[in-house]
Amino acid sequence: MICRHCGTEIADKAIICYRCGAATTDPVRRPASVRRRGGGGVSFAAMILLALLGLYLGMAGRVVAAADRARELEIAAVVCILVAIVLLVLRIRRRSSAAARRIQR
Repeated sequence: MICRHCGTEIADKAIICYRCGAATTDPVRRPASVRRRGGGGVSFAAMILLALLGLYLGMAGRVVAAADRARELEIAAVVCILVAIVLLVLRIRRRSSAAARRIQR
């Protein structure tokens, strides 16, 4: 038998070509298809809820009369908003890297 890729003469019962490593027959099984993950709406909703929670806590901090409690609420608001921003940036980076991989193929 002759290799389909490099033209080297190989044994009739050979599974692969010893020279180039190409298979002598077509694959019996197809590779498993990659399924896209769902649930993108859930993470987006979580980002929005975190941002709204941060805004609410920020407003509540201004209304509260006790200075110590107001400061705690303002810090919690800033943390919630920062977490929402970080999640948004990570989501954008993941989508852009996935799009770049699709373009490279």
